[in-house]
Amino acid sequence: MVQAIFKRILLKLSGEALAANQGFGVDPSRIHEIAAELADVHSLGVQIAIVVGGGNFFRGVAVQAKNMDRVSADHMGMLATVINALALQDALEKQGIYTRVQSAIEMNQVAEPFIRRRAIRHLEKGRIVIFAGGTGNPYFSTDTAASLRAMEIKADAILKATKVDGIYDADPIIVKDAKMFPNISYLDILQRGLKVMDATAISLCRDNNLPIVVFNLNHQGNIRRVVLGERVGSLVSA
Repeated sequence: MVQAIFKRILLKLSGEALAANQGFGVDPSRIHEIAAELADVHSLGVQIAIVVGGGNFFRGVAVQAKNMDRVSADHMGMLATVINALALQDALEKQGIYTRVQSAIEMNQVAEPFIRRRAIRHLEKGRIVIFAGGTGNPYFSTDTAASLRAMEIKADAILKATKVDGIYDADPIIVKDAKMFPNISYLDILQRGLKVMDATAISLCRDNNLPIVVFNLNHQGNIRRVVLGERVGSLVSA
């Protein structure tokens, strides 16, 4: 029987991953593909928590928010993550997996409030937990929320799903001969100013020695490969 090297993971999904090629909103076929992959990983006995972004609806630092108060714009972005979390919950439950959405912003009609002990209990019972609403505070990204929640639930690693194969020294979509790093330290990311995750998120992981695996979500089966310990993407560690 195949054995997962991580018992509890936190998967960081961008809002754009749910939009696929639409660029806006949620692509129904794409979200069901992601849910099917997560169901496959869940069947290995891995406890899964997810932090989802909201960039497919609204991003607080985007051009569309340039004339807005930053706090208001960030609150709109947090609400966008709740929409994505509910869509993902629906797709996962269609795979037969019990799922809970916990929001950092209270909205009791649609999601539980974030309570750390309750989240851990859900994971222990085999439920997937989706954390929405970011950290609940403006000026913090969902990357920082992912690092924070991963530490709070004592995850073994953060799996950062992207649209490229790993961490590069330049944007590989623009620079064709960009070099990929199979392994890289937290300090190297900060010193090079690489835009993998924001500096706050990387610093949090560094301070608590939490490994990050950055991989391409568009290659089917990659989440399973990472969990089983195959060399996929880039590993960030001390």
